[in-house]
Amino acid sequence: MASEKSRYCNGGAATFSYVGTLYYSKAAGAPECAVALHIEKGFNTPGQTQPPSSTKKLPGQNTDAPLTRLYADTTRRDRNRSIAVSNCVKYFGANYADGGKQCDEYPFAATYQGAAGSEYDPYQLPNNFSVMALNGTENGNAGNLLGQFYCKYRLLDGPDDGYLVKITS
Repeated sequence: MASEKSRYCNGGAATFSYVGTLYYSKAAGAPECAVALHIEKGFNTPGQTQPPSSTKKLPGQNTDAPLTRLYADTTRRDRNRSIAVSNCVKYFGANYADGGKQCDEYPFAATYQGAAGSEYDPYQLPNNFSVMALNGTENGNAGNLLGQFYCKYRLLDGPDDGYLVKITS
């Protein structure tokens, strides 16, 4: 008779796919509320976000198009931020940061799907991102949550470790 272990495991191992989910709250008083509302607008009405694009469909909503962490390529992360900021200037004016605002971008600059994605990936559509001038404190709070999420879920750089973003009430 086979041992109990071999009867159930056949001496092999198992792996399970898991896609982590970053949750942002749009509830009044949530420290990241403005960012959550920006992302929700991009998910629900992408054509009403900046820069304009009739084909915009932001990733990170489902497992067919997850976000993937960009860590090692600092030049690409900087390029994502540079394009986002230039779009904030273009659509919200050179003084968009007055009053403590910052340029919020989605997908995040720390993702392969960020604002410069189409420069690196021929399959990524141009302008498939959203920018908005938002309260700098809330933008920073959302960035802190993203960093904690990356750490907690031990997300690796590259295409093999996708994640989703969900907006809660």
